Amino acid sequence: MLEVIGVTVEDCIAIEKAGADRIELVSALSEGGLTPSIGLIEQCVGAVSIPVRVMIRPHSKSFCYSAYDLEVMKDDIQAVRTTGAKGIVVGLLNADGKIATKSLEKLFQVSNGLEITFHRAFDELTDLEEGLHILRQYPQIKTILTSGGKGKLEDNSDCLKRLIEKADNKMEILVGGGVTMENVDALKKETNANAFHIGRLARDNFHTNGSIVLSQIQAFKNKL
Repeated sequence: MLEVIGVTVEDCIAIEKAGADRIELVSALSEGGLTPSIGLIEQCVGAVSIPVRVMIRPHSKSFCYSAYDLEVMKDDIQAVRTTGAKGIVVGLLNADGKIATKSLEKLFQVSNGLEITFHRAFDELTDLEEGLHILRQYPQIKTILTSGGKGKLEDNSDCLKRLIEKADNKMEILVGGGVTMENVDALKKETNANAFHIGRLARDNFHTNGSIVLSQIQAFKNKL
């Protein structure tokens, strides 16, 4: 399974044409991804047939959100539900670095029917296996996007392998945040991962502002 980040309608069309399986739609890729506009979501969903999951992130200051932030996120999720998007991408932490379960549950109140990815806020947790155990209690959450914690992705193979084993095919562990053409073969072998997420790797000059390059996505997909 290959998920690729898109930021424009043209991106999404190219990502589908290149053979990717899913799109994560964001704005402000250089900020790590923020919530895109409803107009953009509607146009992207209408332009492709593969699933689109939409980033719900009101700012890039942190993964700790105020009551006002949560209301914005709830409004955005309700709007996303009208667009035909398949899912949303969220990540919420408390000040102590643990998953903000109460805040997460407030978002569930308005996310009916949407598949949910918990994004790389997960990598900020002090205990990733505990985080997996908590998130597995919520059937709404289908995917965890992770690089196996802090540091370089290729140094986190042991952790990723344990997460994949503990997920036991009941939750998708989506490996991202540093995947390259050079390390993907080793990651597959060492972790048994079968789901990958790429952003800059799919773009011209591997830059956040670069255009999607079909051949780079196709070459990566051929390795999976």
